[in-house]
Amino acid sequence: MASTESGLRIRGDDNLQSMLVGTVMRKIKSRTWKKQRYFKLQDDCMTIWYKSKKAGNTHSTFSVSDVEAIREGHQSEVLVSIADEFPADRCFTLVFRGRRGNLDLVAESAEEAQSWIRGMRKLIENLENMGEREKLDQWIGDWFKKADKNNDGRMNFKEVRDLLKMMNVDMNEHHAHRLFTMADKSQSGTLEDDEFVLFYKMLTQREDVLRVFQEYSVDGQKLSQNDLEDFLREEQLEGDNIHQHAKQLIEQYEPSDTAKLLNAMTFDGFLMYLGSAEGSIFNPQRRGIFQDMSQPLCHYFISSSHNTYLMEDQFRGQSSVEGYIRALSRGCRCVEVDCWDGANGEPIVYHGHTFTSKILFKDVVNAVGNYAFKVSEYPVILSIENHCSVEQQRVMAQHLNHILGDKLLKSTLDGKAPIGLPSPEDLKGKILLKAKKIGGLEESFSGMVEDSLTGEVSDEDEVAEFDEDNLHRESIRRRVKRSKQRLSKELSDCVVYCKSVHFSSFKHSRIHSKFYEVASFTESKARKHLREAVALNFQTAGEGMDLNDGLFSQNGSCGYVLKPAFMREPEKRFDPEVPQKRDCYQPVVLTVQVISGQQLPKVNIKEDSIVDPLVRVEIHGAPVDQAKQETRYIENNGFNPVWYDTLRFTIHTPELAMVRFVVEDYDKTSKNDFVGQYTLPLSCMQQGYRHIHLLSKDGTTIPPSSLFVHIRITDLE
Repeated sequence: MASTESGLRIRGDDNLQSMLVGTVMRKIKSRTWKKQRYFKLQDDCMTIWYKSKKAGNTHSTFSVSDVEAIREGHQSEVLVSIADEFPADRCFTLVFRGRRGNLDLVAESAEEAQSWIRGMRKLIENLENMGEREKLDQWIGDWFKKADKNNDGRMNFKEVRDLLKMMNVDMNEHHAHRLFTMADKSQSGTLEDDEFVLFYKMLTQREDVLRVFQEYSVDGQKLSQNDLEDFLREEQLEGDNIHQHAKQLIEQYEPSDTAKLLNAMTFDGFLMYLGSAEGSIFNPQRRGIFQDMSQPLCHYFISSSHNTYLMEDQFRGQSSVEGYIRALSRGCRCVEVDCWDGANGEPIVYHGHTFTSKILFKDVVNAVGNYAFKVSEYPVILSIENHCSVEQQRVMAQHLNHILGDKLLKSTLDGKAPIGLPSPEDLKGKILLKAKKIGGLEESFSGMVEDSLTGEVSDEDEVAEFDEDNLHRESIRRRVKRSKQRLSKELSDCVVYCKSVHFSSFKHSRIHSKFYEVASFTESKARKHLREAVALNFQTAGEGMDLNDGLFSQNGSCGYVLKPAFMREPEKRFDPEVPQKRDCYQPVVLTVQVISGQQLPKVNIKEDSIVDPLVRVEIHGAPVDQAKQETRYIENNGFNPVWYDTLRFTIHTPELAMVRFVVEDYDKTSKNDFVGQYTLPLSCMQQGYRHIHLLSKDGTTIPPSSLFVHIRITDLE
């Protein structure tokens, strides 16, 4: 395919030049599995190719776009385990998006390691800065490579037919051949470069967008600036400075210089705009931090993870420091550490009374110290489930103080007895411990806490976890209920604003609770109390994780989202069962017209299977607002299905509503297969004609799969 401008920039880079030549590096899976592989950047500057020196022609590849981050040195459990054998300056880790495992590598020299580290970072940066047109060119180029089975740089009709199946297109042979012949301008019986681009464009012709374009275009050929302003005002419901915005859209998305000179937008430019971040359903103005971050901590929803150390199964899964790194890297601000006595006086972390593996507490603290503030500068809460003896609690306190240093909050911010919680803004860069504490916060200022090295606290709050785990441990449960736990003063002193307490009831909390006391309960217990779920395993994909990711994708993905005003006023009680009773009650009607889908991924690996897609729109929020509606399913068309189906929802508490779009492959004999989803707060939705860029089961993007919809939000009369 034709080389882009950024491709030319890439070729002038020494690091990338050496990556194009290739390098032998060791791929490390464990202390005993260390094998040499030949790694090479492909000419497209988008794909890394590697193979064993022995294995004949078999090779593997991965796309640069799959790589989320590059870690230098011994920054993974695997590389830490071989630190005595290979120096840090030769080691690095490629971290992939989603649930795919890391790739740990050791270069032959520090210079070669740096060459790959800098080169990969340059490629990722280049990808992030690509314009919409370049992304499309890249996507077309990827398909060309997949289809060109014999690597001769051209495609015959059989290769085109196979490509259509790969692309989820069910097209009869006659129509496919007609498009092929029209694109084959050179009449060579094959498609090359620009001919393939033409074929692709004919294939992806967007009649649905053309219909909208022609409705607003006076001459049917272009949108004048006035036409575009009308569209932005009437359809996209934009009110502020429309004249300037229309000008800026033409400048940014219009590919034709001639049209730009006329202050006009062609259909190609219109399509580029609607496919961009500005044309997406998520309001770009809500992406960065836009909320007041100076309110007390309890005024925010905080992105939290439960059993953070587990990478998979709750009962037999692998415990891993990687669980903490991944959760913190996704903006999670509260992580759980389940601590037990370990060998050699070193506390360990694992899911007690189960078969999960064990990791060292100090390794967890190291990971938290290193990764707490990489993506968000707002405070991290370490939620400690403490099952350790007093001796090992002292070791825990030593590790926390020694490893975290000034990052660990050891006293109130001004050194005085506080009357309320500080804000995320006040606590930037700080790590807070949430755990049991001897006595209260006031007593540590009044000198009421005894100077003895230990104290007793009730062990009641452990019972909730055991009850809900459903592991049939009646004898353990009875013993725990009667016990008192000894607590070391050193560990207790590390707890300032987050003292763990047992939760009895909301009534009891309203009367007796102190502002610094925090109660945790499992999802089933929370449902019983609140009729909605709260705690999460960050490693578990699915609806719960989608809702969590959707909620925290706003406000800079910083892990803190300000609660609605009616949940921040202590004297006012919000009853989610009867939202009509609250002040400022204003229900809305959400109308979603699901128009079409674009290039939905294949879910069935069978060669000839094509998706039968349907779209379900779900509302999650206050109980009265929970609702689901579906479109029809479209038979055998995952490439460009068209619905024009309208779904309507009445929402009584719009401030809490989350909207989830789910695409499924309809199956009349068994459960539908998941195809893709996208979840966002109703408050972050843009109105008008919008694209929804779908995410996979594990929350990663699957470009260019999308839905095209029309959104209206109106007050309920």
